[in-house]
Amino acid sequence: MNRKSFLKGSVLTSGSIILAGANGVYAQGLENSPIDKLTDAAGNFVHLSLPYSESFLEPYMDAETVHLHHTFHHGGAVKAANVDLQKIRKAMDENNFETVDYWTKKLSYHFSSHVLHTIFWTNLTNKKNEPSGELLKRIEKDFGSYDKLKGYIAATSKNVDGNGWGILGYQPYSDKLTILQCENHEKLTQWGVIPLLVIDVWEHAYYLKYKNKRADFVDTMLQIINWDNVAERLNEAMKLAR
Repeated sequence: MNRKSFLKGSVLTSGSIILAGANGVYAQGLENSPIDKLTDAAGNFVHLSLPYSESFLEPYMDAETVHLHHTFHHGGAVKAANVDLQKIRKAMDENNFETVDYWTKKLSYHFSSHVLHTIFWTNLTNKKNEPSGELLKRIEKDFGSYDKLKGYIAATSKNVDGNGWGILGYQPYSDKLTILQCENHEKLTQWGVIPLLVIDVWEHAYYLKYKNKRADFVDTMLQIINWDNVAERLNEAMKLAR
């Protein structure tokens, strides 16, 4: 499946979240980046390896957390999404829809987790950098300044009720960048928004190193965002919106 076909087919059932872009730092090119591949040729969800070693994000994120998070939390969501998909297919084959609403909700939850985690891993690097070019112009236009954007997404992420995500996305209907506060993996999303940058604030993302200090974790993550990756995702999102 090529990138264009994938982008067109990756709308989530819960909120029309679309996966866009790839990590040019760890891939030979956008068209060949494996980290953005969510499905195989049969349409089943696939859990790919990290685009870097588990210790790559040290000391900002410890290797044990990266291992557990990617292997069991992200990997578990992929396995569960495939079960959900099988149950829905079975219901359609048997023309028995008594429980299809349950499995559709489950698919929304698990597939959303798969998409957001996939973006999350490529959004991170092990050094500090800042946005530039078209992305920076968009940030300044829509938020006033880079510092204001950081303050906005930091507060949004830190104040999620329970588990969830802070998200910087591109809204094609208004041609603007927007900030979302997402509970769990799929709640409070906007129709059509394409995620560009996501910050995972489920406790499993930070508890081993940061304990209960979510705010410290969020502040640290904002120091190691791969803004080149975010810029590539914005570029792909704007192409998709045309």
